[in-house]
Amino acid sequence: MITTLLINLAYVVAAVLFVFGLKMLSSPATARKGNLWSAVGMLIAVVATLFDAHAITWNEILVGVTIGTLIGAVWARRVEMTGMPELVALFNGFGGLASLLVGWAALFAPHSPFILVTIALTILIGGVTFTGSVMAWAKLSETVSGKPFLFGGQRIFNGALLTAIVTSAMMFCLQPDNHLWLYTIVALSFLLGVMAVLPIGGADMPVVISLMNSYSGLAACAAGFAVNNMILIVAGALVGASGIILTRIMCKAMNRSLANVLFSGFGAVGGPAEKLEGEVRAISHEDAYYILEAASSVVIVPGYGMAVAQAQHTVKELQELLEGNGAEVVYAIHPVAGRMPGHMNVLLAEADVSYDLLLEMDEINPRMESFDVAIVIGANDVVNPAARESKGSPIYGMPIINVDQARTVFVLKRSMASGFAGIDNPLFFKENTRMLFGDAKDSISQLIRQFK
Repeated sequence: MITTLLINLAYVVAAVLFVFGLKMLSSPATARKGNLWSAVGMLIAVVATLFDAHAITWNEILVGVTIGTLIGAVWARRVEMTGMPELVALFNGFGGLASLLVGWAALFAPHSPFILVTIALTILIGGVTFTGSVMAWAKLSETVSGKPFLFGGQRIFNGALLTAIVTSAMMFCLQPDNHLWLYTIVALSFLLGVMAVLPIGGADMPVVISLMNSYSGLAACAAGFAVNNMILIVAGALVGASGIILTRIMCKAMNRSLANVLFSGFGAVGGPAEKLEGEVRAISHEDAYYILEAASSVVIVPGYGMAVAQAQHTVKELQELLEGNGAEVVYAIHPVAGRMPGHMNVLLAEADVSYDLLLEMDEINPRMESFDVAIVIGANDVVNPAARESKGSPIYGMPIINVDQARTVFVLKRSMASGFAGIDNPLFFKENTRMLFGDAKDSISQLIRQFK
């Protein structure tokens, strides 16, 4: 009785830590502490669950923990910041796969009709999350093309696939001893995960990652019902709900509905792209220095190119030199900049950039005309004026950071190639835009040498 009371108390403490940790994750200033609180809550929950589980020996548990810790530690140390979106995608997938296996294992314990329904849901959502996340990883890593894959009758095929899954789930609940229905659900859920992500273009991958994160939470929640573990239900529900909220925020940032993201095939439909005409004006590092040296206000807009160049520390050094020269320096962060939610925030936090300097799109746009210089580092689609000006553009209507309204715009790029979405950018041809070609880290380093 006392042991049961202590276990339940530990679950309550873990749930409270999850809630507070999640709340703190909503602000960059408290995100690290929130992550730590959540980790402590998970440790408490895991230890309490192990004391509550009588069928598993501690030797088996320690072997699993050791293997998982070694793999996670090595992987986390080796991954570069450019590979973080792919890593997050795979973590979502592994979470879904773990829930699927938990649901499968629950089938071998005494089960009621309700438990059978939750097992079917766990396997379905977990399977979709696993293969969907793996497909997102493949698109992000460019193992497969990031372009949307569409074919005639695709929605009919997916509708038939869903019907087959529902039918198999019903038959599984009616005939749980016939494992053929279980294997069918697993196979069809894997296929559905692939088919769900195939028509989504590379520019929408941040939304896919947050959505798969939500799915992994929902799968864990269903697994909690399947094994009658309250803390797993709570943790899964929190992850699922927060993932859905984040997905909605991402969709709002692109002025698109979730259905449009999932089924439209970004870049595969829409009016013809307008032909871009004009002169591209390149600028030398020396001339760029003279403009920056005279500037009293500078806004820096980071994008995935900054991650590729590993330029965040160099950018921080330039920021300090500009501030030492009397200039105001802030950063403009678009919600879908990079290839995962919060990608730019993570990069800049790694360089110890003050959170107070990170301004969201709605904060920076009203002030944009007052900035002497806007420095765009590897961003493309989130500063593309075609979103405002070209009705034929796939991103038309998407809220962007209006860098073209600054007095002077420096665009740091390796070449004139389009961004991940494959869309040309008329910003490069604007009268007030100057292109600073080359590796972003090298270009900024040369500006720093000019200041010194």
